[in-house]
Amino acid sequence: MKFVPVSTLRSAASPIAFMRTDVRDHSDFKTINLFGLNLSSTAPERAAAYIVGKARWGNAMTVNFVNAHCVNMARSKSSYRRLLKESDVLLPDGIGIEIAAKWSGCEKPENLNGTDLFPRICERAAIDGAGLFFLGGIPGVADAAAAWACANWPSLRISGTQHGFFDPAEEEALVERINRSGAAILFVGLGVPLQEEWIARNRHRLEVPVVLGVGGLFDYYSGRIARAPAPVRAVRCEWAWRLAMEPRRMAKRYLLGNAIFLVYAAIEAANQRGIAELAGRGAKRASDTIIAMLALIALLPVFLVTALAIKLEDSGPVFFRQNRIGSNGRTFSMIKFRSMYTDAEKRRAALLAQSDRQGTCFKMQDDPRITRVGKTIRRLSIDELPQLFNVLTGSMSIVGPRPALPGEVAQYRGRQWERLGGKPGITCSWQVKGRAEIPFHRQAIMDRAYLRRQSFVRDLRLMAMTVPAVLSGRGAY
Repeated sequence: MKFVPVSTLRSAASPIAFMRTDVRDHSDFKTINLFGLNLSSTAPERAAAYIVGKARWGNAMTVNFVNAHCVNMARSKSSYRRLLKESDVLLPDGIGIEIAAKWSGCEKPENLNGTDLFPRICERAAIDGAGLFFLGGIPGVADAAAAWACANWPSLRISGTQHGFFDPAEEEALVERINRSGAAILFVGLGVPLQEEWIARNRHRLEVPVVLGVGGLFDYYSGRIARAPAPVRAVRCEWAWRLAMEPRRMAKRYLLGNAIFLVYAAIEAANQRGIAELAGRGAKRASDTIIAMLALIALLPVFLVTALAIKLEDSGPVFFRQNRIGSNGRTFSMIKFRSMYTDAEKRRAALLAQSDRQGTCFKMQDDPRITRVGKTIRRLSIDELPQLFNVLTGSMSIVGPRPALPGEVAQYRGRQWERLGGKPGITCSWQVKGRAEIPFHRQAIMDRAYLRRQSFVRDLRLMAMTVPAVLSGRGAY
């Protein structure tokens, strides 16, 4: 069904000369990062002056508002979240954002909701002569909102209006009409996320300097929906008023939605304050200790048989200690069952040219320094078991990037250093997928990916995958 576009209220075919607006730069705004979004906060009068000033001088800017409902939608709809991030300015809207900021330890943001900001923008635009275009609402609503604005500021120039129920085929013609109107500010009130999608789809064609997504703003100023009384707004309960006015339509958004938002706010606060990270590290440390103790008890017979076999072969020491680089570049002493002859370190330099692996890590499949017992325990990864003692002392974890030699670390390039950002482990993602068969640059990529996405469930999965990987012997030498 097609609707005939609403005619413009005032003609704006020819530009007029404006006086310079007293607008300061954007440095007065304070940026608050919440839910991965950068919210700009300043006094409402300052925000209105900034918006109109940008419009007056033809500086392109897209402004959107973020409230609790927007956060919920951004969590469930990645395309909408992307559109918010692409906005030039995001303004905090409502008590929900204030609560989230307080919980996260951020400075209290101003409540810059579009409904309160609208009169200030109109007042400033009337002084500066910036034309406004209203797009949205059911037929007649945008016209009524424009009439209200003109009644309060007779010098305000309304460049045009258009309801939000136009046919998609008319979109191109609508954009042309908006451009011809000479408007400096376009208010788009199509609701979330339709308005953000419409703005993003047409922003490159719109010649209007400033575009704002304003939701149901026109409904209030047209008189279609009564706004909450001032005392209700003062105690920040306007959402309750809206729920009372439209219980069927708003119940899901405000009752269920607000509860979901508070959960998100609590998670955000935990992340912002580092509580989630601390809890995660504590849980990992606790699980490492328990698993290491149980493993040492269960594997005691293996330890005894291995120690005896090593001792009988060449009467050398059972264990081998070597300095390795751990979390954040700290050096620690890693312990293993000795699998090489006692002079192995002295002979290493002469064998470097015969490494089976190009690049940072030295690996040789037929390394002559490995003893007969050593070949067996290496194939079954038994030589790594004493590292359970390193786990108990806290220098290693069950799962994490394998600890590197100081000489290897000295050869790291680019982002390979990032694999030192977590505690080293006995097993890791590349060890269960090929071990020495995987080149070092791929190992470093897999280690960085693990550190970005590590979790208890992921660690359990890698531990489970370690058993068949060890039994297969793939890449173990």
